[in-house]
Amino acid sequence: MNKTIHTIAVAAVLCASALFSSCNDFLGILPKGEKIPTILADFEALIRNEDYHLNDMTAAIDLMNDWYRAPEELNALSLVSINYNWMEDEDRIFYNNADESAYYYTYQAIFAWNLILQNAADMTECTEAERAALVAQAKVLRAMNYFNILNYYADPYEESTAADKLSVPLITSPDMNAPSEQVTIARMYEFILTDLTEAIPDLPVEGATPLHPNKGAGYAMLARVYLAMENYTDALTNANLALEQNDALFDWTQYYEENREQIELPDDWSSSYPSIGLDNPENYIFRYGTTTQRYAGLSGNYACIPVARAELFEEGDAHFASGWKKRYMSPDTLYYGIRNDYFNGGGITTPEMYYIKAECIARQGGQDNIDEAMSVLNTVRGTRILADAYRDLSASSVEEAVRLIIQAKANDYVMTPVPFWDARRLNLHSEYATTRTKEFEGQTLTLAPDSHLWTMPFPQGATSNPGNGTLQQNVER
Repeated sequence: MNKTIHTIAVAAVLCASALFSSCNDFLGILPKGEKIPTILADFEALIRNEDYHLNDMTAAIDLMNDWYRAPEELNALSLVSINYNWMEDEDRIFYNNADESAYYYTYQAIFAWNLILQNAADMTECTEAERAALVAQAKVLRAMNYFNILNYYADPYEESTAADKLSVPLITSPDMNAPSEQVTIARMYEFILTDLTEAIPDLPVEGATPLHPNKGAGYAMLARVYLAMENYTDALTNANLALEQNDALFDWTQYYEENREQIELPDDWSSSYPSIGLDNPENYIFRYGTTTQRYAGLSGNYACIPVARAELFEEGDAHFASGWKKRYMSPDTLYYGIRNDYFNGGGITTPEMYYIKAECIARQGGQDNIDEAMSVLNTVRGTRILADAYRDLSASSVEEAVRLIIQAKANDYVMTPVPFWDARRLNLHSEYATTRTKEFEGQTLTLAPDSHLWTMPFPQGATSNPGNGTLQQNVER
């Protein structure tokens, strides 16, 4: 591991003044002065530090074309243009000296969670229940961080190859000279599952802040991991357990109706709508999706969406209509972001559990299960699609049902890594694998389901300075 990461993280722990302040008081309670963490409050403050809740998957969102990139961002060769325009022959490794935040912010956060876990036994001024809860929360957060970079820098999980392919460095200690072993995909999934299953019994039903994992977040994360492993039985079990903790859905149709007059005003880009974010009832846990979302005053206007991506939303999608408006901005027409919310791009929310539940039920086969799966899907759609456009969706085959579920899920989670994870998983199967196409400057560009672009290269800084271990690239270019 790059020693710079340790230096940054240690400084963050020792100097409260180095921590970024929050615009929310309940996120900004930090120990005062410079001190070595000793008591529960010192370690618990690490979870309140928003810098440790960044999940920057920018390159994945670029690859999906889920947001709009202006021509000036694409004219020169860069990591952005290579991913966004699916340039198979270009060397992303060479250009990957700019997309480092996914790697370094993740390992900085892992350092913090390892610091809690290594020192938990010696923490003072806490009850045993408080100690156990903090340990459980650190394990969930560590598992989330490892899952994110595992499904960014390593190939998707396949049972037949997971024990042979390498993933990312596994580090379980905050010590400066901690070993950094690049383990197999199978080993990393085993580690993640162990952290989560050990954590769940001690997780609180309610977290102290939206950044603190609760029991619902633990079950939801297990469901997400099992889905990535195509273990649909356990994914369904844990999605149901998560929904038992929280099954609330935000009614975007009601929100749209309440704010219709302003939303539909022509040429109004003010974004001054009632905010939704940290207190969204759908949140199991809140985490920022990109560094931009974190540092643009914690919240910021939704990124713009290209017209081709906007056309994939259902007619009457109130969530989409409440977030983006069609606008011409030379030289392109695009869908302009009109919201200024706390965007939960890296956390977990309840709709994902409904979509996982629906897919897992559909995969059991049989028309009764397919009908039940579509009923679950329509439960979410009823809070998204305006009444005058709504109709129940139905399917007559597993494949049709899964495709409908995945598209609805991709729309709900646009500009998050969720659609990227699903695409990688489904690309492994001929009945779902999709070759993506688009037009750019008079050329037809394609992204094949077996393209090497679906796995991101490690940044140059990490491979040239892997810390106390070795780091092998998982892609050729």
